[in-house]
Amino acid sequence: MSVTMATTTAPTLMSRFLSFPKTNPFNFNLLVATGKTSAADLLTQIVVEKREEIDWKRNASFAVFGCLYLGGFQYWLQVNMFRKWFSGMERFTQLSLTQKLRDVQGLQTAGKQIFFDCFIHLPFMYYPTFYVVKEGVQGGSSSPDAWIKNGFTKYISNFVPDQKAMLSVWFPADIIIFSVPIWLRLPTRHVVSFGWTAYLSFLRGSSSAKAEKSNQT
Repeated sequence: MSVTMATTTAPTLMSRFLSFPKTNPFNFNLLVATGKTSAADLLTQIVVEKREEIDWKRNASFAVFGCLYLGGFQYWLQVNMFRKWFSGMERFTQLSLTQKLRDVQGLQTAGKQIFFDCFIHLPFMYYPTFYVVKEGVQGGSSSPDAWIKNGFTKYISNFVPDQKAMLSVWFPADIIIFSVPIWLRLPTRHVVSFGWTAYLSFLRGSSSAKAEKSNQT
């Protein structure tokens, strides 16, 4: 009896685990976004920068940004709001590749989402938020006014190189991201974002003057 129950329970638990991303996309996204962003920064500090001691304050800034922005806000924006703004978005993602390539209206809808992400969301929402959150966690001031002022100063100073780097990664990635099924949209984005976050951590993670010199590269 116990053996039978064990053999039937194991597949049930496994199926629930495997179906969690599809049945609980928002919660799954929060977990992945937070863990992925923190892990990418840790990887950068340990492997790339070869630090002897982990900068946990810096890592916390990435974890907070990953949870609140990449996990929460980005889901609300690119799933909930995009459903309202881009009619037919979900229908297009459910088609086969051959059907998608023949669906002119669907391709136009995907193109509009890519344009919004690369030319509105990332440059004018993502980056400012990143720099302000980074200042709030890593900066030496406890004043939100200082976080905003210092964050926007760095955002403006780094604007051109940041946008060049962003477009080189996210424009081609978005072609895939806005074509996969909705429940896979953010998980797919996080796959690309792991490498992107490691790069951003290396380039913009440090609060030292050394990081600021990378603006000229």
